[in-house]
Amino acid sequence: MLDELAVMTRPGAESRRPEVASIAAALEPHRKLIHIESPGTLDGGDVLVVDRSMYVGLSGRSNVAGTEQLRALVEPLGYELTGVPVRSCLHLKSAVAQVAAGRLLINREWVDAAVFRGLDLIDVAPAEPAAANALLVGETVIFPGRFKRTLTRMRDAGIEVEPVDISELAKAEGGVTCSSLIFEA
Repeated sequence: MLDELAVMTRPGAESRRPEVASIAAALEPHRKLIHIESPGTLDGGDVLVVDRSMYVGLSGRSNVAGTEQLRALVEPLGYELTGVPVRSCLHLKSAVAQVAAGRLLINREWVDAAVFRGLDLIDVAPAEPAAANALLVGETVIFPGRFKRTLTRMRDAGIEVEPVDISELAKAEGGVTCSSLIFEA
């Protein structure tokens, strides 16, 4: 979701593709819709927007063709898009998430931190590699409560955090970003 439009993704997992039609129907009254087309694939979990910078994970679920389609659609709107290889995780937002203005929570083992130059980075606790999947809503971060050490790091950095139980989502490497679509109508 962008202020200007909604991107209807083409999920990398074929089993997820039927979901797009119902999401499009729900969003159509609120935004102009654009679609990623074959052979492109793009999962929402691979798209991180920080102001006018868009980072797109190159993962098992989002490919270069999908990334380039997105680039062609958003660069005329003033967004700068950067493809970001991810490793050892499903999506980019499993490795890095915005937790405040200009601040990211990151697992440097899963993504190259140099891509995010100019932003303040908070590292996940080493014993909690999956802790970077966080959801910023307003000025509060919705965060998996089981990652106590990383939660403490964010609070020590002055970030307002609301811990939640996502144990069922975590069984499928899901996180708080996987079950949300945040926008102002």
